[in-house]
Amino acid sequence: MEKYIKTPLTDEAIESLSAGDYVYITGTIYSARDAAHKRMYEATLKGEEVPFPIKDSLVYYLGPTPEKEGQVIGSAGPTTSSRMDKYTPLLMEKGLKGMIGKGKRSNEVMEAVVKNKGIYFAAVGGAGALLSKKIKSSKVIAYDDLGTEAIRELYVENFPVIVVIDCAGNNLYDIAVNEFLNSQK
Repeated sequence: MEKYIKTPLTDEAIESLSAGDYVYITGTIYSARDAAHKRMYEATLKGEEVPFPIKDSLVYYLGPTPEKEGQVIGSAGPTTSSRMDKYTPLLMEKGLKGMIGKGKRSNEVMEAVVKNKGIYFAAVGGAGALLSKKIKSSKVIAYDDLGTEAIRELYVENFPVIVVIDCAGNNLYDIAVNEFLNSQK
């Protein structure tokens, strides 16, 4: 099913989504990868705030290539989500509602998604040049010293993703495997 949502994420929007839905996101999202997640996690442990409004926010696991003249951003494909797994449950407790990346997540992240009524989306890996066309603005807002891993505030229009883990804990990867195995009987 195709759905269109806006950020910041609301419980109502998240509850309307199911594993396997094709979703188009419009609004502000934030990019962060491994090094930025580590810093945010450590800041949170010290009682400090993260460098963007985390409540109801959506983070894209992205380290874009440098933009060429006339571009808002370079290639903007997702990075492997599991590298952020140890940081995600705490960030979700602080208000993070959703993540965009690629690949499987740990059981701890799946539990945090359900507990915090969150969502995990996948963007198509290998399609970074096409995805970048859906990013209408990009500016570094924190951790500039990390280069491509700096936190960016992005404005996206109809950014295409697929729901992998919905707020009820349904996991598209498990569903797809089970459907395949059942079709082989």
